[in-house]
Amino acid sequence: MLMNRLRALWQNLNASLWFVPTLMVAGALLLAFGLVIIEPRLNLDGLRNYLLLFGAGADGARGMLTAIAGSMITVAGLIFSLTLSTLAQVSSQYTSRVLRNFMRDRTNQVVLGFFVSIFAYCLIVLRTIRGGDEGRFIPSLAVGMGLMLALLSIGVLIFFIHHMASSLQAATIVGNAATETEAAIARLFPDELGEQASAAETQHLLRQADQLTWHPVRATATGYVQSIDEDGVLALACTLRGVVRLEHGIGGFVARGEVLAAVASYEGRPVAQPADLTIQVNDLFGCGGQRTIEQDAGFGLRQIVDIALKALSPGINDTTTAIICIDHLGALLALLASRRLPGPLRAADDEDQVRVVAVRPTFGQFAASAFDQIRSSADGNVGVYLRLLKSLATVGQRTQLPERRLALRQQAELVGEAAQRTLATAYEKDQVRERLAQLLPQLA
Repeated sequence: MLMNRLRALWQNLNASLWFVPTLMVAGALLLAFGLVIIEPRLNLDGLRNYLLLFGAGADGARGMLTAIAGSMITVAGLIFSLTLSTLAQVSSQYTSRVLRNFMRDRTNQVVLGFFVSIFAYCLIVLRTIRGGDEGRFIPSLAVGMGLMLALLSIGVLIFFIHHMASSLQAATIVGNAATETEAAIARLFPDELGEQASAAETQHLLRQADQLTWHPVRATATGYVQSIDEDGVLALACTLRGVVRLEHGIGGFVARGEVLAAVASYEGRPVAQPADLTIQVNDLFGCGGQRTIEQDAGFGLRQIVDIALKALSPGINDTTTAIICIDHLGALLALLASRRLPGPLRAADDEDQVRVVAVRPTFGQFAASAFDQIRSSADGNVGVYLRLLKSLATVGQRTQLPERRLALRQQAELVGEAAQRTLATAYEKDQVRERLAQLLPQLA
């Protein structure tokens, strides 16, 4: 339970624009204090022979650090403005669901923190410079470090502008979302999975599920399910000596007071329920204001689908971006097709009895989530229809499981029906019909 909360906290910190800059400012303050404190203990008189870096007097050092601090805070304000305008443009042109990717971009966070850190560094060093009646003290090493950081900031600014220009390209945005989703699929659906219930026990519980007496456990918060501590759910079921049925899966929306899970006993008697059962169950769920990709591979597909839908909208009408999205969706589904998706039932390692009934997406649901809305929004667009069929052919080469090939075949037939209904010319219809005639035997 504690790890679940810590994981959610880390995800929120990692997606914020303030956490990394704050750490960098703290590091800059420590660097300034360290250089100022260590300089009197070192024999650095020879450094003053290097006039370009360490030869300034008290007034010159103050003037230089003042100029650096003023320019750094100005550039930091410019970078914040560029970042916010970029977020607004991405939200309007693509989809607001990719904003989290921009906020999590480590380059943006580090660049913002870099300029603010130099500003804080110069303020600390400025405070220590003394001259004239105050007693002469010029931390030459700290002043020289400030100058070098200012020179380095020129390259950082140029790199940031290049990075922002590259980040606004449609191919880059879709590619980044696809890369993040691919990593989530590899993490959530490894080739080798843990213990699962046997097929016989699975069928037995499914037949008996309606006959069990289920006690509902209601949600205490409203939001999207971002994470579920599945090991904790299994341990709770074993402690109750019963079975726990989850009513919501990752990515589902839960309203306060809605049934979150239910518990039952195989013997037909009520499960012994502790007084804090509601608290225990709710602590196993991590809910938030939006979906996240850490445990929700479907959200990664959703991001790319939303970009494709915006590209196919009449106001934008960008078929090329939609085709890029379809290509990446096909690659992600091909990756899923080669993975063993976990079943909805789970048993403890030392017994065959099912303890947890979870909500798991099937491969057919992933395929429908990837292609249904794009197909519906592509009326009369032969390029989109042909690329959908090509992606289905790519996915079909990665699996021989009958139920998955059936789901792909159904998607292909739906594309054919939409093409025959919406395409205007016989030439375009014939293109789709020929491609479909080649694909369907492959998916038989």
